[in-house]
Amino acid sequence: MDPIQEKVLREVAARDIRFIRLWFTDVAGVLKSVAIDPGELEDAFTEGIGFDGSAIEGMTRVHESDMLLRPDASTFQMLPWRGEEDPVARMFCDVLTPDGQASRSDPRGVLERVVERAQERGFTVMVHPEIEFYLLQQPISVDNLKPVDSAGYFDHVARGHSNDFRRRAVRMLEDMGIAVEFSHHEGGPGQNEIDLRAVDAVSAADNIMTARTVIEEVALRENLAALFMPKPFIDHPGSGMHTHLSLLEGEENAFYDPSGEYQLSRTGRHFIAGLLEHACEIAAVTNQHVNSYKRLWGGGEAPSYVCWGHNNRSALVRVPLYKPEKRTAARIEYRALDPAANPYLALAVLITAGLDGIERRLELVPEAEDNVWDLTDRERQVMGIEALPTSLASAVRLMRESDLVAGALGEEVFDYVVRNKEKEWREYRQQVTPQEIRQFLKVY
Repeated sequence: MDPIQEKVLREVAARDIRFIRLWFTDVAGVLKSVAIDPGELEDAFTEGIGFDGSAIEGMTRVHESDMLLRPDASTFQMLPWRGEEDPVARMFCDVLTPDGQASRSDPRGVLERVVERAQERGFTVMVHPEIEFYLLQQPISVDNLKPVDSAGYFDHVARGHSNDFRRRAVRMLEDMGIAVEFSHHEGGPGQNEIDLRAVDAVSAADNIMTARTVIEEVALRENLAALFMPKPFIDHPGSGMHTHLSLLEGEENAFYDPSGEYQLSRTGRHFIAGLLEHACEIAAVTNQHVNSYKRLWGGGEAPSYVCWGHNNRSALVRVPLYKPEKRTAARIEYRALDPAANPYLALAVLITAGLDGIERRLELVPEAEDNVWDLTDRERQVMGIEALPTSLASAVRLMRESDLVAGALGEEVFDYVVRNKEKEWREYRQQVTPQEIRQFLKVY
């Protein structure tokens, strides 16, 4: 047993923790949980906890259903919303096969393998996500989504639900050891954003899953509801999860070059070129739902075209320059992701695409200096700017042919994602919408 595991066992005993929740994620990005008694924790560390993998989306087939959960002791945290009476802790888990091998269908394992490939090339991947969501009044239903306020971008609402909510959510995240850079009201009514500080890629994905859970828990305790849907309102901005990425080589930021344009290194330029090269074929992972494409093609600064820029928020990839003299701040921002993505799989394909650009030394095309939305189709064609997929169906078709995505996800996860997304599109296509009825309905 390693020292971190021993430390967790001592803390569980010292704090009289009564329940330990083991967290993991299915392939669709849904958080799963099982509670164990503290007396089972030592065995969980050494042998794992058995569960039926066939009952979990995308994990395994019925005839090979036995699987194990092994908790990652480094992720041990108390659940602050459970209170001091009968305290509860949680740990994220890796999913194993009965012989103790890493499961090929575990999304966290997928990202861990991609991170290992980056480390073999000398890189540590750092990730800083911006999580947007809508805060709604209760009761909610399909026909009743009412934002808690009518405020806009960076607005301060006196005695507003959003201010109090963000304060409590941020405090709870920090109680769990998750550092928050800042939070604010976003552009839509009741829309909020919480930005997490940069950490390594696996920790970032764990933090995103935790943040979504914390936000939902705090909302429910205040008789509100949090919605991570990419585009819940036609007339208001969609919710994205702009994701900042950087690579460290030892202690140095591999994206920083004081002599480069925007202080961006050759490595950084190759990484962006890789993201642009593969943007369309990874879209079904970074934007995994039918609704995701209503955000991408619904305006509101959502990226619809494959290009990069500096101060250009219509671009898919942006190179921020907030602190020109601070080399650790050098990073790139991928703007397509939405908060409903499976963060483990989304980061896996982003990192793989960027590394491919570095390995192949792909040259970066000229930046887009204008608002890409305002250009004509002809102007975009002349500039070589490709459109992102306009629907989940087209995104899946492109992904199906992608060797890069298949390699990043592994055969098992890749096949499941393709089948799952094709099923979602079929179910959507078979719906009759109110708009269609209004089009044909004659009222006399």
